[in-house]
Amino acid sequence: LTGAVIVSSCTGSIRPLVLGLLAQQPRSGYDIKRYLKSMNWLIGSPSYGSLYPALRTLLQDGLVTVDIVLSKDKPARKIYQITEAGQLALREWLDRPVAPDASLKTFVKRLILASNLPRARLMADLAQRRDQVASHQALLEGIAASLGDGSDPVRRLALEYGLALAVAELAWLDGAPSRLSPERAAAEKHSRPHTERTARAR
Repeated sequence: LTGAVIVSSCTGSIRPLVLGLLAQQPRSGYDIKRYLKSMNWLIGSPSYGSLYPALRTLLQDGLVTVDIVLSKDKPARKIYQITEAGQLALREWLDRPVAPDASLKTFVKRLILASNLPRARLMADLAQRRDQVASHQALLEGIAASLGDGSDPVRRLALEYGLALAVAELAWLDGAPSRLSPERAAAEKHSRPHTERTARAR
Protein backbone atom coordinates (compact mmCIF):
# COMPACT_ATOMS: atom_id res chain seq x y z
CA LEU A 1 0.00 0.00 0.00
CA THR A 2 1.17 3.53 -0.75
CA GLY A 3 1.23 6.19 1.95
CA ALA A 4 -1.64 8.07 0.24
CA VAL A 5 -3.86 4.97 0.18
CA ILE A 6 -3.00 4.14 3.77
CA VAL A 7 -3.68 7.63 5.08
CA SER A 8 -6.96 7.77 3.14
CA SER A 9 -8.06 4.53 4.76
CA CYS A 10 -7.13 5.96 8.17
CA THR A 11 -9.37 9.00 7.81
CA GLY A 12 -12.18 9.02 10.35
CA SER A 13 -10.71 6.14 12.35
CA ILE A 14 -8.63 5.78 15.47
CA ARG A 15 -5.58 4.68 13.46
CA PRO A 16 -3.91 8.09 12.88
CA LEU A 17 -4.06 8.82 16.61
CA VAL A 18 -2.61 5.39 17.42
CA LEU A 19 0.18 5.93 14.88
CA GLY A 20 0.96 9.32 16.41
CA LEU A 21 1.17 7.91 19.91
CA LEU A 22 3.48 5.14 18.72
CA ALA A 23 5.65 7.73 16.94
CA GLN A 24 6.22 9.30 20.36
CA GLN A 25 7.28 6.02 21.96
CA PRO A 26 6.64 2.26 21.72
CA ARG A 27 3.53 1.25 23.66
CA SER A 28 1.38 -1.75 24.38
CA GLY A 29 -2.30 -1.80 23.49
CA TYR A 30 -3.06 -1.36 27.18
CA ASP A 31 -0.76 1.69 27.37
CA ILE A 32 -2.60 3.28 24.44
CA LYS A 33 -6.00 2.50 25.93
CA ARG A 34 -5.01 3.96 29.30
CA TYR A 35 -3.70 7.15 27.68
CA LEU A 36 -6.84 7.64 25.57
CA LYS A 37 -9.00 7.09 28.63
CA SER A 38 -7.08 9.77 30.53
CA MET A 39 -7.78 12.24 27.70
CA ASN A 40 -11.40 11.35 26.97
CA TRP A 41 -12.77 14.55 28.51
CA LEU A 42 -10.91 16.46 25.77
CA ILE A 43 -11.07 14.13 22.77
CA GLY A 44 -14.20 12.15 23.54
CA SER A 45 -14.42 8.46 24.26
CA PRO A 46 -13.08 6.42 21.35
CA SER A 47 -14.42 2.95 20.86
CA TYR A 48 -11.90 0.93 22.84
CA GLY A 49 -13.22 -2.15 21.07
CA SER A 50 -11.80 -0.71 17.84
CA LEU A 51 -8.28 -0.27 19.28
CA TYR A 52 -6.98 -3.83 18.91
CA PRO A 53 -8.51 -4.33 15.43
CA ALA A 54 -6.84 -1.04 14.46
CA LEU A 55 -3.49 -2.30 15.76
CA ARG A 56 -3.91 -5.53 13.79
CA THR A 57 -4.67 -3.56 10.62
CA LEU A 58 -1.66 -1.29 11.14
CA LEU A 59 0.48 -4.40 11.64
CA GLN A 60 -0.87 -6.04 8.47
CA ASP A 61 -0.23 -2.84 6.49
CA GLY A 62 3.38 -2.72 7.70
CA LEU A 63 2.88 0.55 9.57
CA VAL A 64 3.86 -0.92 12.95
CA THR A 65 5.85 -3.85 14.24
CA VAL A 66 5.26 -5.80 17.43
CA ASP A 67 7.63 -7.37 19.94
CA ILE A 68 6.64 -9.83 22.66
CA VAL A 69 8.15 -8.81 25.99
CA LEU A 70 8.35 -11.63 28.52
CA SER A 71 8.40 -11.16 32.26
CA LYS A 72 8.74 -13.61 35.13
CA ASP A 73 5.91 -12.30 37.26
CA LYS A 74 3.65 -10.74 34.62
CA PRO A 75 1.88 -11.88 31.46
CA ALA A 76 3.72 -11.35 28.18
CA ARG A 77 3.18 -7.90 26.66
CA LYS A 78 2.90 -6.95 23.01
CA ILE A 79 4.86 -3.74 22.44
CA TYR A 80 4.09 -1.92 19.20
CA GLN A 81 6.52 0.38 17.38
CA ILE A 82 5.93 2.57 14.35
CA THR A 83 7.80 1.72 11.13
CA GLU A 84 9.25 4.02 8.49
CA ALA A 85 6.12 3.41 6.38
CA GLY A 86 4.04 4.29 9.42
CA GLN A 87 5.95 7.54 9.84
CA LEU A 88 5.24 8.39 6.20
CA ALA A 89 1.52 7.64 6.53
CA LEU A 90 1.34 9.71 9.71
CA ARG A 91 3.10 12.68 8.09
CA GLU A 92 0.73 12.55 5.12
CA TRP A 93 -2.26 12.56 7.46
CA LEU A 94 -0.88 15.41 9.55
CA ASP A 95 -0.02 17.43 6.44
CA ARG A 96 -3.66 17.55 5.48
CA PRO A 97 -5.17 20.93 6.41
CA VAL A 98 -7.80 20.97 9.13
CA ALA A 99 -11.33 21.91 8.10
CA PRO A 100 -12.15 25.50 9.14
CA ASP A 101 -15.11 24.25 11.20
CA ALA A 102 -13.19 21.40 12.86
CA SER A 103 -14.32 20.56 16.37
CA LEU A 104 -12.33 21.15 19.53
CA LYS A 105 -11.85 17.37 19.77
CA THR A 106 -10.20 17.28 16.34
CA PHE A 107 -7.94 20.18 17.28
CA VAL A 108 -6.88 18.53 20.54
CA LYS A 109 -6.18 15.20 18.80
CA ARG A 110 -3.80 16.97 16.43
CA LEU A 111 -2.32 18.91 19.34
CA ILE A 112 -1.55 15.64 21.12
CA LEU A 113 0.46 14.68 18.04
CA ALA A 114 2.08 18.12 17.69
CA SER A 115 5.57 16.72 18.20
CA ASN A 116 5.10 14.98 14.83
CA LEU A 117 3.95 18.17 13.07
CA PRO A 118 6.29 20.46 11.12
CA ARG A 119 6.49 23.81 12.88
CA ALA A 120 4.79 25.66 10.00
CA ARG A 121 1.85 23.22 10.01
CA LEU A 122 1.47 23.52 13.78
CA MET A 123 1.51 27.32 13.60
CA ALA A 124 -1.14 27.20 10.87
CA ASP A 125 -3.31 24.93 13.02
CA LEU A 126 -2.98 27.31 15.98
CA ALA A 127 -3.79 30.35 13.86
CA GLN A 128 -6.82 28.65 12.33
CA ARG A 129 -8.09 27.60 15.74
CA ARG A 130 -7.64 31.17 17.00
CA ASP A 131 -9.71 32.55 14.12
CA GLN A 132 -12.39 29.98 14.84
CA VAL A 133 -12.56 30.77 18.57
CA ALA A 134 -12.49 34.54 17.98
CA SER A 135 -15.41 34.21 15.55
CA HIS A 136 -17.31 32.13 18.11
CA GLN A 137 -16.58 34.72 20.81
CA ALA A 138 -17.88 37.56 18.61
CA LEU A 139 -21.07 35.58 17.91
CA LEU A 140 -21.68 35.00 21.63
CA GLU A 141 -20.99 38.64 22.44
CA GLY A 142 -23.55 39.68 19.84
CA ILE A 143 -26.16 37.38 21.35
CA ALA A 144 -25.36 38.62 24.86
CA ALA A 145 -25.67 42.26 23.75
CA SER A 146 -29.10 41.58 22.26
CA LEU A 147 -30.52 40.24 25.53
CA GLY A 148 -32.61 42.62 27.55
CA ASP A 149 -32.43 43.17 31.29
CA GLY A 150 -35.35 40.81 31.80
CA SER A 151 -33.82 37.94 29.84
CA ASP A 152 -33.69 34.42 31.18
CA PRO A 153 -30.83 34.35 33.74
CA VAL A 154 -30.06 30.72 32.93
CA ARG A 155 -29.59 31.58 29.26
CA ARG A 156 -27.35 34.49 30.19
CA LEU A 157 -25.37 32.20 32.49
CA ALA A 158 -24.84 29.75 29.62
CA LEU A 159 -23.61 32.61 27.40
CA GLU A 160 -21.23 33.79 30.11
CA TYR A 161 -19.86 30.27 30.40
CA GLY A 162 -19.26 30.09 26.66
CA LEU A 163 -17.60 33.51 26.66
CA ALA A 164 -15.38 32.58 29.60
CA LEU A 165 -14.20 29.47 27.74
CA ALA A 166 -13.54 31.50 24.58
CA VAL A 167 -11.56 34.15 26.47
CA ALA A 168 -9.48 31.52 28.26
CA GLU A 169 -8.75 29.61 25.04
CA LEU A 170 -7.81 32.78 23.16
CA ALA A 171 -5.37 33.69 25.94
CA TRP A 172 -3.83 30.22 25.66
CA LEU A 173 -3.67 30.40 21.85
CA ASP A 174 -2.03 33.82 21.98
CA GLY A 175 0.67 32.50 24.30
CA ALA A 176 1.27 29.17 22.58
CA PRO A 177 3.59 30.40 19.76
CA SER A 178 6.01 32.00 22.22
CA ARG A 179 6.27 28.68 24.07
CA LEU A 180 7.19 26.95 20.82
CA SER A 181 10.62 28.50 21.06
CA PRO A 182 13.84 27.53 19.27
CA GLU A 183 14.21 24.79 21.87
CA ARG A 184 11.35 22.93 20.15
CA ALA A 185 13.02 23.24 16.77
CA ALA A 186 16.21 21.83 18.32
CA ALA A 187 14.21 18.96 19.83
CA GLU A 188 12.71 18.21 16.41
CA LYS A 189 16.16 18.18 14.84
CA HIS A 190 17.48 15.69 17.38
CA SER A 191 14.39 13.46 17.42
CA ARG A 192 14.17 12.82 13.67
CA PRO A 193 17.53 11.05 13.25
CA HIS A 194 16.69 8.88 16.26
CA THR A 195 13.36 7.92 14.69
CA GLU A 196 15.07 7.09 11.41
CA ARG A 197 17.69 4.98 13.16
CA THR A 198 14.96 3.13 15.05
CA ALA A 199 13.08 2.41 11.83
CA ARG A 200 16.21 1.14 10.10
CA ALA A 201 17.14 -1.02 13.08
CA ARG A 202 13.83 -2.85 12.75
